[in-house]
Amino acid sequence: MKKILLSTIACATMVLAANSNYKYEITPMFGGAFTEGNLDLERNYTNAGLNIGFNLFDSAFDQVELGFLRSTEDVDYTNNTDTGITRVFTNLVKDYSLTENTSLYALVGFGAEIFDDEKFGNEDGLFGNYGLGIKYKLADQLSIKLDARHLIETDHGDSNLLYNIGFAIPFGEVAKPAPVVVEAPAPVVVPAPVAAPKDSDNDGVIDALDQCPNTMAKAKVDAVGCMTLVNLDINFDTNSAVIKDGYSPRIAEFASMLRQNPKLSATIEAHTDSVGSNAYNQKLSERRAASTVEALKALKVDPAKIKAVGYGETKPVASNATVEGRAENRRVNAVLNR
Repeated sequence: MKKILLSTIACATMVLAANSNYKYEITPMFGGAFTEGNLDLERNYTNAGLNIGFNLFDSAFDQVELGFLRSTEDVDYTNNTDTGITRVFTNLVKDYSLTENTSLYALVGFGAEIFDDEKFGNEDGLFGNYGLGIKYKLADQLSIKLDARHLIETDHGDSNLLYNIGFAIPFGEVAKPAPVVVEAPAPVVVPAPVAAPKDSDNDGVIDALDQCPNTMAKAKVDAVGCMTLVNLDINFDTNSAVIKDGYSPRIAEFASMLRQNPKLSATIEAHTDSVGSNAYNQKLSERRAASTVEALKALKVDPAKIKAVGYGETKPVASNATVEGRAENRRVNAVLNR
């Protein structure tokens, strides 16, 4: 019998444990006892009792059971005398869910048995016990329990088998955890786009710092936006100092700027490529500078504000080995003075 019960308990541990939603469970019990034949005691008799289970949480076991069983009638000795037997016990209980309403449970613990009349080695003492049961939920507040318990007396090793039926009544409902309040994330404040600082004349200096607004296109400026050098974009033909009509709009724009800024003056610097002798190119550059000054005067620029300088081929900005490079070197710049 011991082997059968132990094997059944071991198999039960393979089932998932059930959860309880209450704190306590009180169970009136009724059943019987089957004793060993060497106890000189009635082999079968009935018991009744009560136990209370304290549900455990976050533990390897699901419940601690405290209870008692008392024989309901006189238990006969073989010499025609009788006794009453009371057993109190405490057990650890492990519950395993089988279905939504059915669970298997295993228990193990210890207790004490008390005889009204001690005879034939049947004495008050301690016992260990283990058992297996099944629990079926009849309603939300009522379950039926059936179990068998093997008791082993500690002094002599005497055994008793108890079988019980009980009706479990839960109470002390477990408080439900407070709902988790998920705070809505704070709204993301997207900063208004900051407008890029304005540079109305596209000279690279923002308006807030520009002391000389309306700069000519492609002019070089200083840190405060005032022009320091303007390429007049006059590209002379080889050996020529004649300004072609196509270059007149740029010269006219520059002349207008000089007229509007009385404090400005300009040095007109002319350059040549390397074709020809140095002396010839020097003279040619001077003629080109003078030709540009005359064009500005014709546009009513005060002659006192402009002067002409020729540098010949001494200051190239590109290679004279190519047609394109030589064309760039044949240029006229205006260097501005305040």
